[in-house]
Amino acid sequence: MDALELAYAGIARQAELIAAGEVSSRELLDLYLERIARHDPRLNAFRVVFAERARLEADQADARRGAGGERPLLGVPIAVKDDIDVAGEPTAWGTNATDGPAPANAEVVRRLREAGAVIIGKTNVPELTIWPFTESATFGATRNPWDLQRAPGGSSGGSAAAVAAGLVGAALGSDGAGSIRIPAAWCGLFGLKPQRGRVSLAPRPRAWHGLSVDGVLTRRVADTALFHDVASGATQIDEDSAPPPTVPFAQSAATPPTRLRVAFSTRMPPGTLGGLGVDAERAVQETVELLRSLGHDVTERDPDYGLGGIPEVLTRYLRGIHDDARGLAHPERLERRTRGMARLGALIPPALLERSLANEGEFTRRLNRVLEEHDVLITPSTATPPPRVGQFQGRGAIWTLNAIAGMVPFNGVWNVTGQPAASVPAGFGADGLPRAVQIVGRPNDEATLLSLAGQIEAERPWAQQRPAEFS
Repeated sequence: MDALELAYAGIARQAELIAAGEVSSRELLDLYLERIARHDPRLNAFRVVFAERARLEADQADARRGAGGERPLLGVPIAVKDDIDVAGEPTAWGTNATDGPAPANAEVVRRLREAGAVIIGKTNVPELTIWPFTESATFGATRNPWDLQRAPGGSSGGSAAAVAAGLVGAALGSDGAGSIRIPAAWCGLFGLKPQRGRVSLAPRPRAWHGLSVDGVLTRRVADTALFHDVASGATQIDEDSAPPPTVPFAQSAATPPTRLRVAFSTRMPPGTLGGLGVDAERAVQETVELLRSLGHDVTERDPDYGLGGIPEVLTRYLRGIHDDARGLAHPERLERRTRGMARLGALIPPALLERSLANEGEFTRRLNRVLEEHDVLITPSTATPPPRVGQFQGRGAIWTLNAIAGMVPFNGVWNVTGQPAASVPAGFGADGLPRAVQIVGRPNDEATLLSLAGQIEAERPWAQQRPAEFS
């Protein structure tokens, strides 16, 4: 396998190659370090690269393999989003308002290391992971490998850009209102928001009052499935947990589904400013046609969004931002727009937050009526293509919030319900940028999403497509 193929092979294939002795961990790591040095100055995907530390880890992995050691990700480099702790390294959250290194690895990082992974670096995020674009006054703008004048999405934008450009095989992300699915959609990747409680958030017991979960961005469904087989499981610290799958996620991803009952909807949630783009609608319609050709029963059915989920999402989102800002070592250093979002969150009293949490069950039941008669629901992943870099520069909190809500209206409600949802590539638009659809599953049913996404991937082998400037 040549160097370019290896860079884009994905973590499942890379793990196989290392285990078979066809490539060493050090060779793979050095390939990525060279690509990062050559390409990342244009992308700004990484905040920090652990070059020397990662070389030591790669050499240790090679020695372990040489001694007959076997681990699922032995010697495979993986990047970590900069809202997740890596021991000894500051967790910057896209700001200079934090202080000091993390005392220990987050549980998800600990499990990756236990599985043999090599942590290559930390990827950029918008300040406090607030926005679906990745720009901050402290660390600059991250760019989309498919068009350097466009955003890669956010808040896992650095992770998405790094994977899409072949700078790493997979990167951790978090999703509080679409922050895995949105950058996956805009960068041509597969992005699964898992069931709440599937991946431990420790040392945090919860994030954004239950909105946010951790996951991964990858090029292939098999890579995401392998990650979840390795990393899933709550700890005593976590307030949420999810039942283990009946079969390994990798098996689900590799097994095409039987005939599914698929609902689809292109209706914009009520209260959304803006309209659905032509390419976004076409992505859904073409996916519907594909699924019908594969024998699935597909019908149009709109979920009952109520008020669009705006009160349910905003209550936790804004209060979560307020709480995160208040807990910083130097909140006075935050950007003006971030301070504005924190002030909005301060307007949400604890009683309103408690009411929102108490009403979650009813909200979830109403939204899931569409899945009582269907196995999955398909919607657009985003309503529009990615914004231009700097498009929101200088804009205030409320203006920016209204603008981005119209771009990504389909995601946050499923964070409130906590159930799994994934962004699946769906070709390219007239502008040459990736398109995607969102597939929503029933609670605790990542297995069906992985199975269906794997079937779609077999028909549309999107991982073969690479940004021209990074090939």
